[in-house]
Amino acid sequence: MRLQFSHLTRFTYSKPVTSSHKLLRLTPRAYDRQRVHASGIETVPAPAGTRVRRDAHGNTLTEVFVEEEHRELSVHALAEVDVAPAHTTDSDRSPAWDELAVRLQAPWNEDAWEAIPFCFPSPRVALDGARDFAAPVFEPGAPLLHTAAALATRICSELEYQGGVTDVHTPVADVLKAGRGVCQDFTHLAIACLRAYGLPARYVSGYLLTDRDGAGTGLTGGDASHAWFSVWCSEFGWVDFDPTNDLMPSDEHITLAWGRDYGDVSPTTGFLRGGGEQVLEVDVRVMQAT
Repeated sequence: MRLQFSHLTRFTYSKPVTSSHKLLRLTPRAYDRQRVHASGIETVPAPAGTRVRRDAHGNTLTEVFVEEEHRELSVHALAEVDVAPAHTTDSDRSPAWDELAVRLQAPWNEDAWEAIPFCFPSPRVALDGARDFAAPVFEPGAPLLHTAAALATRICSELEYQGGVTDVHTPVADVLKAGRGVCQDFTHLAIACLRAYGLPARYVSGYLLTDRDGAGTGLTGGDASHAWFSVWCSEFGWVDFDPTNDLMPSDEHITLAWGRDYGDVSPTTGFLRGGGEQVLEVDVRVMQAT
């Protein structure tokens, strides 16, 4: 499916900003299921300089330097991509999760070695409480992909989707205690559960199409950046699951970036001089290309 997205971020400051350095992960990722036809990022005020490079996880990182004094900064990312349906995977052919966890203690090839860093806690994914929450779905000898799907279902059914009760720094343990959160919380929880059982899991950021039929119906989480998780399987590589919507992402999910947790894929980070108090507004729109 060919999709277009517009992601507008507006920063408004109570005092003048004399210079700003932004790190932007707003360029969609090109890989076997996603082809990028066009992408671009514009800022107002215009930047004095721009640099594009790859980060440690291979995501496109755009550095923008604004040296003109300003009280408002807008960052507008636009792109058009072709997203292919997810590869067909026979979950029954995936290895037992507990067997894979044992095998990963002695990685046997390059792919296994590259998955190992995603087995451990990361800055925004502590494992407190995750193992106990996930215990009912981690049945000994169960196929890994069946277990990951059951985990996504448990998170979707046990936690309430509600904005405004968490932020990007909310620990997994607090999400479990509250029983509420948004897509990034559900994703962090799923990753914590998988890592607690010795399995590689990574955070994926992107967008999803929520109005495919023109009637305003669709998936949860489409009014902003979205998040889901991938689990590494020795038979099929990285396989995606969306715990917010309890499904496997396909051609309605646009992938921006992936990493250990939200901190590795944040759409906008950076630093500035001046500014005082800050107000952030974000407008995300995803549609089928005509």
